[in-house]
Amino acid sequence: MRKYLLDENVGDGLRKGLRARYPDIVVWRIDDPTAPPIGTLDPDLLLWCEANDFTLVTNNRGSMPDHLRDHLAAGHHFPGMFTLNPKMSVSETIEELALIWGASNPDEYTDQIVYLPLR
Repeated sequence: MRKYLLDENVGDGLRKGLRARYPDIVVWRIDDPTAPPIGTLDPDLLLWCEANDFTLVTNNRGSMPDHLRDHLAAGHHFPGMFTLNPKMSVSETIEELALIWGASNPDEYTDQIVYLPLR
């Protein structure tokens, strides 16, 4: 089952909302007890997500695509990345991530960056 890691720049309201509405979804945030700490460099974050099978949820549209390209070029893989849309409300984002969680195959977004919304 897909697990989400929210990067440090994603507001905690998204995690709280996902957990409240969909308690079966595993959603962690940077600096949670077993997640990477705040300030983890993006390449290290990608390695952590790969090793722990977490899909990254981010609003980093700038450097993250380059880091993922380098990660893949080095022979690594990645469970997937969902990039948030600033025009979507927290509620819309929660529903989008819940839909993806419930309707997608585990490998469907491997090595991809997906920009929300899907439609």
